[in-house]
Amino acid sequence: MSLAWEAFGHKNGARSLQEMRERIERYRRTPPDPAEDYTVGCIVLSEPFFFPPDEWFPPPEDFHPSIQVGKTYDLRRPPHGTKLWEDVQLRLLASHPDLEEMEETVRFGEPVPVRHRLGQGSFRVLVTDTYERRCAVTQERVLPVLEAAHIKPVAAGGAHRIDNGLLLRSDLHKLFDRGYVTVTPEHRIRVSRRLREDFDNGEYYLRFDGNEIWLPRRPEDRPVPGFLEWHADVVFRG
Repeated sequence: MSLAWEAFGHKNGARSLQEMRERIERYRRTPPDPAEDYTVGCIVLSEPFFFPPDEWFPPPEDFHPSIQVGKTYDLRRPPHGTKLWEDVQLRLLASHPDLEEMEETVRFGEPVPVRHRLGQGSFRVLVTDTYERRCAVTQERVLPVLEAAHIKPVAAGGAHRIDNGLLLRSDLHKLFDRGYVTVTPEHRIRVSRRLREDFDNGEYYLRFDGNEIWLPRRPEDRPVPGFLEWHADVVFRG
């Protein structure tokens, strides 16, 4: 619950964390516990769009309004999934005629998987989930001290992408951003000797030098070597 509030705030549909807590407690079958950080599920909407009422179309025949946990359609199986896919794309194309790539998809009818753009909140939640709530360096699992770090910052041309992220303990996140720590394309940690020179300390962190980081299970979620090379070349105080 605290992670969802930290990432999305009032976009969770509540005006405060306390109000969010009270709403969750209405659905729980156990007595409220003011000290518990309730576990909740998150459905993260990436790049949502909304049609004005006069452009709405009827939902598929097999869609029931009482669904609460989400419903999916296989876009390769007509009639419902395919028709819904085509209807939505045609409406979007009518609103944005400059979307040439979408026009090609509509014309040929085959669904094309794309890497969606994420917002800051989605990036925070998905990186935390992808790294199974453990620091990539220390494997620390205390959630309040874990932070989603950008390898190449958005301000430098990076993006909110899982493969441009690392889940790091807050102290290591700060050292990574300031160039005292980096990760090689081979996924090994490098700790700058400047840490000792600048602060007359750093022995705790130097012991991680050369260690391999913990990686997500899916290869496509792992850090892109090009982003890691950029960080080592531009940010790291080697």
